[in-house]
Amino acid sequence: MLEFLLPALAAGIGIAILAGPLGSFVVWRKMAYFGDTLSHASLLGIALGFLFDINLNLALIICCMVLAVILVSLQKQKYVATDTLLGILAHSALSLGLVAVSFLDHVRIDLMSYLFGDLLAVTTADLMWIYGGGILVLGALIALWRPLLSMTINEDMAQVEGVNVDLMRLALMLMVGMVIAVAMKFVGALIITSLLIIPAATARRFSHSPEMMACMASVIGIIAVFIGLAMSWHYDTPAGPSVVVAAAAMFMLSQLRRAER
Repeated sequence: MLEFLLPALAAGIGIAILAGPLGSFVVWRKMAYFGDTLSHASLLGIALGFLFDINLNLALIICCMVLAVILVSLQKQKYVATDTLLGILAHSALSLGLVAVSFLDHVRIDLMSYLFGDLLAVTTADLMWIYGGGILVLGALIALWRPLLSMTINEDMAQVEGVNVDLMRLALMLMVGMVIAVAMKFVGALIITSLLIIPAATARRFSHSPEMMACMASVIGIIAVFIGLAMSWHYDTPAGPSVVVAAAAMFMLSQLRRAER
């Protein structure tokens, strides 16, 4: 049992550590729909990976990065409202991915595993992608923490202080895209954003500083991974959704406690 669950546990912990601080920025900046757009587009990356016969993890990363750049560029033009733009790109990319998959007659693709994830099918190579990408993202996040936080508090004030707001916005979207790319295969395109949002929203109730919220969000995510995998093992439920259900349960408990106070 330990040999079977250990890779899944290691993958879940790595994803939770990444999702904690980035999820905090997603909550602070109200970027949940940005994450949904990138996660929906990740299916297009899977289709392109099979089509051009390249590593799926690399295809996912490239696709999410390209879409993140397109999102930031189009948002800056302000020709279309942000929510409209995100809706167009999210559903267009998802539909294009589904259409591309239908043309791959020589490849059998289990769409359910990509839509809802398969955390128990993690390999050593997958762990290398998760932790390799995680080290890059965490390193960039630590280096850019102050300007990102300044931009989140007040963009105009950040510009006065010399922060390149456009560059920081792009960097944040690229980091979110990287996390979605490395986690999508194991948690699923439809629910990966929930792992960014729910632990951070739960941690917000008990945090007194941005740094504390980011750390607590990672811890809550790790606890959700343990509970979700235990549910999956004992009750034969899908691992990725079980992790999200565990995180949602902790969020509801935090709200009840808040109400009692």
